Amino acid sequence: MALVTVKNLSFTYPNTERKALSDIDLSVDRGEFIALMGATGSGKSTFLRLLKPELRQNGELEGEIRYKVGRETSVSRSIDTIPQSAKLTAPFPKGSLDDIPLQEIGLRKSAEKIGFVAQDPEEQIVTDKVWHELAFTLENLGMRRQDIARRVAEIASYFGVDRWMERDTATLSGGEKQLLNLAAVMIADPELLLLDEPTAQLDPIAATRFIETVYRLNRETGVTVILCEHRCEELFPISDRIVILDGGRVAFDDTPRKAAQLIGKDSEYAAFLPTAARLYHAIGGRGELPLSVREGQRFVGSLHIKEKTTSERSDRNVNEEALSLKNIRFRYERKGDDILRDLDLTVYKGEVFALLGANGAGKSTAAAVAAGLRKPYSGTVKLFGKPLKDYKNGSLYQENLSLLPQDAESVFLHETVGEELKGCDTVIEGLPFDLKPLYDRHPYDISGGERQLVALCKALSAKPRLLIMDEPSKGLDANRKALLLEVLRRLQNDGVTVLLITHDVEFAALCADRCAMFAQGGVAAVDRTDRFMTDNRFYTTAASRITKRYADGAYTVDLAAERFTAEGGAV
Repeated sequence: MALVTVKNLSFTYPNTERKALSDIDLSVDRGEFIALMGATGSGKSTFLRLLKPELRQNGELEGEIRYKVGRETSVSRSIDTIPQSAKLTAPFPKGSLDDIPLQEIGLRKSAEKIGFVAQDPEEQIVTDKVWHELAFTLENLGMRRQDIARRVAEIASYFGVDRWMERDTATLSGGEKQLLNLAAVMIADPELLLLDEPTAQLDPIAATRFIETVYRLNRETGVTVILCEHRCEELFPISDRIVILDGGRVAFDDTPRKAAQLIGKDSEYAAFLPTAARLYHAIGGRGELPLSVREGQRFVGSLHIKEKTTSERSDRNVNEEALSLKNIRFRYERKGDDILRDLDLTVYKGEVFALLGANGAGKSTAAAVAAGLRKPYSGTVKLFGKPLKDYKNGSLYQENLSLLPQDAESVFLHETVGEELKGCDTVIEGLPFDLKPLYDRHPYDISGGERQLVALCKALSAKPRLLIMDEPSKGLDANRKALLLEVLRRLQNDGVTVLLITHDVEFAALCADRCAMFAQGGVAAVDRTDRFMTDNRFYTTAASRITKRYADGAYTVDLAAERFTAEGGAV
């Protein structure tokens, strides 16, 4: 039975001619788990927000979205615009199973029956205590105090947040905040759960656990899930359907294995596949196509191993320091705990250095200290052999250092993308992606990934010798990440040093010369990328997990394809 039916849906943002969505037809059955994928700017977030009436954007909507009303749901007959639909109007009688236009459901029932989890963990938290965040929705729905207490206790136990019920929400890590957001949505017992890249700012372990929790909710409670994500590794094995948007249209809609078979040889869409499937296609695999790491290991176990012919990666020149942090200690409050604790970090000229670690470990704080935005109370920071304090009159940010912050919105000052990028013509001409179609759009109206690329242009316009990038691949699809990788290689060829703070282990494996594990306010270990990825079990790539029992160093699909063959005997 279809819960949501979308017919001939098109949507156009104000002051633009290009449709964000065009002629979408889609049916979502009750209890389905749908992974919504597509390129950055393909319309995924726009589509999800149209399914949540109170989040609908301004713009021209064509076609219709119909919602199957459950027996306990009473709905508004009003078909006015969304803000007006909050008015009290005569409800349909309970017991109805009508298939009605979504806007008629009313804002109260939308808040109760359609849950939404956004990309930014900070975006949805509205109270100061964990327990109050859980109770907030039920209080606004007018439930009895004893019923609220019962539901809060139950949901806290289910999600494992009962141990931090009295904590301030501001003290939670990114992973904890996102789990709290999910719990606060599920406490209303929604029929439909919409998630817009909910793991984009989570470390690999927290991201995996979050998706596992959503999957468990789907299987145990029957809540219908539409999850928009770029994390294909986790989603392909557990989804009922894969829906891929391209230019605002539905390009593919099928079961995961059929979708993987269909798009595997298409260079534009193959990047959306999990590693096991991409390796299968890369070497001309036979038999059932693998989707998960476990299936990938079985597949690789049936292959023949080639002798290793590629030479090991050589270390770059480690004689000249670009950035040096020595014995850094930093805290945000005088009587607070140290966030950075005797941090020692050295980045050499011309290298791409990746800093990885859990949410809340202090990576972004370290980046702010390195960029001169935060002042440590102990230790020294040097840039190209010169203490930061010796860069006078703003010279630090004039062709020396530039920071791409995690929050791309913080660098926007104007009403359009075109205004934001004035003076960046030289930078834009040298980039492998085209931002001109966005020039008339407000920076807040473009996708999260597109904001990252616009902010990157602004960071590069300073012509830095050291570029610090905090989560630059956040919100980018696999193909856009490949373009970002090309940008990093061009910068490296031009002698630019890059410090990369990231949760994206797969991206770090492709671009970094060295990787460091950041934990408890300091660097726990640093190693060359091939050794780092091969030796780790969790902070490593899917390719490494699939192949490490059979061959060393095959931590990317390309490296794995060089080591295995599906034909003949051992080479």
